[in-house]
Amino acid sequence: MPTPSPTLSLRQARLHLLEHGDCPTQGLDDRVARSWRRSLAAGLLPAGRLLETEHASAGELSRTMACNHDLLAHSRPVMEVLFEQVRHTQGMVILADKRGTLMFTLGHADFLSRADRVALSCGASWHEQHRGTNAIGTALMESSGIEIHGAEHFFERNEFLTCSAVPIRSAVGELMGVLDISGDHRSRQPHTMGLVSMASRLIENRLVAASSRHPIRLHLHPHLEGIGTVAEGILALSEDGWIVGANSAGLALLQLTHANLHSVQMNSLFDVSLDELLGRQHRRPGQTAQVHLQNGTSLFVQVQREMGTLASHSAAPASIARPVVRVQSENAADALGALDTGDVRWRAAADKARRVLDKPIPLLIQGESGVGKELFARAAHDSGPRRHKPFVAINCASVPESLIEAELFGYAPGAFTGARREGSPGRLREAHGGTLFLDEIGDMPLGLQARLLRVLQERQVAPLGGGPVVSVDFALMSASHRKLRDEAAAGRFRNDLYYRINGLTVLLPPLRERNDFAVLTQRLLLDLNPGCSVAVAADLLQRLSQFSWPGNLRQYANALRTASAMLDSTETCINWQHLPDDLLEDLSDSQAIQPAFAARASDVGTPPEPSHNLQQLSRNTINQALQSCSGNMSQAAKRLGISRQTLYRKLNVD
Repeated sequence: MPTPSPTLSLRQARLHLLEHGDCPTQGLDDRVARSWRRSLAAGLLPAGRLLETEHASAGELSRTMACNHDLLAHSRPVMEVLFEQVRHTQGMVILADKRGTLMFTLGHADFLSRADRVALSCGASWHEQHRGTNAIGTALMESSGIEIHGAEHFFERNEFLTCSAVPIRSAVGELMGVLDISGDHRSRQPHTMGLVSMASRLIENRLVAASSRHPIRLHLHPHLEGIGTVAEGILALSEDGWIVGANSAGLALLQLTHANLHSVQMNSLFDVSLDELLGRQHRRPGQTAQVHLQNGTSLFVQVQREMGTLASHSAAPASIARPVVRVQSENAADALGALDTGDVRWRAAADKARRVLDKPIPLLIQGESGVGKELFARAAHDSGPRRHKPFVAINCASVPESLIEAELFGYAPGAFTGARREGSPGRLREAHGGTLFLDEIGDMPLGLQARLLRVLQERQVAPLGGGPVVSVDFALMSASHRKLRDEAAAGRFRNDLYYRINGLTVLLPPLRERNDFAVLTQRLLLDLNPGCSVAVAADLLQRLSQFSWPGNLRQYANALRTASAMLDSTETCINWQHLPDDLLEDLSDSQAIQPAFAARASDVGTPPEPSHNLQQLSRNTINQALQSCSGNMSQAAKRLGISRQTLYRKLNVD
């Protein structure tokens, strides 16, 4: 009697499930059987219809991608290489989030058209409760890599697929998403599962290495040549040596699981201490050392320590927050990436902006004064296809109202009293081919808004005083600290102009809400002190990070610039005595100090009241300045970065 084909056997098994509520015990993988039972319990039928709600809207997909920025950023380059390995199979490479929503796909055009018919497209949910048994959804439910081939899929419409999927986990074991290769079941390849597994491990390694939450990392391998490869183990350590994160290879080398994180110290496993390893790394950065586990296993270890930590090893003063390894952003593929210091909201704004740079969609940048709107706009221009053309910026709030029209549109010779004899082309014409950036557009007079709107609609400029109409082509970016939607509703800004400049709005976060303060501080210090390794004392950096900074980055950069100027030639650490006097006063305000600092101070156990500390620091700083300047009040005030009047007032008050 002929043996039934695997497909026929699977269909019979599925029919048995429908009729008896359970799967036969023979010829069916246990994980597939469990998945079939879950699919049936979810109310799905093999020939049933799908619900429309199983596909995310454009807005929902955008939010999902923003929440998974790191996963996407580190997965895309790996997926591109992976796709090259399977291009001949005419399949596709897919990344889904931890809920099974497809976020990014690469595929062969012929297969993609067929895949679209079964919703293998971005925004579609491939969770088991929506799509039944499939590699992505079942890998999520089983928390392991799996291959689902042909009729193993619960839905009959998906039987033409063969899919291999592997979960991707963070350094602490959190499920982040799934990497999948899907193709026609007739082109099934035996090595596909291995390729997906290796690619998933590489993405996990990149995620662990890029995590700013784990400043100390150990890269491990039994062989020296294994360091830096996909096979290396990675451990993330706290400042006091607890293992707080790891990739799968690192856990395997130490015979640990994610459940052991935060409960095992590195010193209990190795024959060298963390301080000794950090000391070696400080003396010879990048060098690999050979160590032994307590069980005698020999490993090669390389230490990497990220900048922005609030403590240092014994080779440097414990009070200094000093960079050690790198400042460059992991996402520095373009000018926006070069500005990226890790804040989630800023990064999400940059990702959105990138998507419209090659499209005729105006960009509106909103945010408080000093958050870096023009810097963001310049970086967006330098990241787009017009990067080699002019970037023309005009501040609508700084140009006198009587001159702004001439500034924008240009003028003919002798158009008005004081005009240049040869006339002026105007900033709009200067921006031809490039980008026009209208900063603080919310301060533009209403009458001028109407004329700007006409230019934006017609893309033609007529200079003041007559002359030929000139066609212009530019990308438009605008910015304002005002909420233009509210301004338009109140009649202070034209509605029609608002909708014309608001193709895409991005909101830059204020400094007090950013989560990259330490890294941002080091970036600013490098810009302000080129060629010098200047740092900030840890307790001061903690206090600065809790200040409200009403002037945002502009105010903070100015404070660091002044503090840097106060450093003696032998000093490399900014401390309290280097701060401008007015900032010391602001920091002494109890309203500017968050409870987190009070808790931290109580842990240390000694400090007096913060305001008393700062007053004493202020008095000491003034006395030191006066002594070093032999009592010369003008020189002391200059050295302190304050006016003589402020110095006299402080002396009288104190």
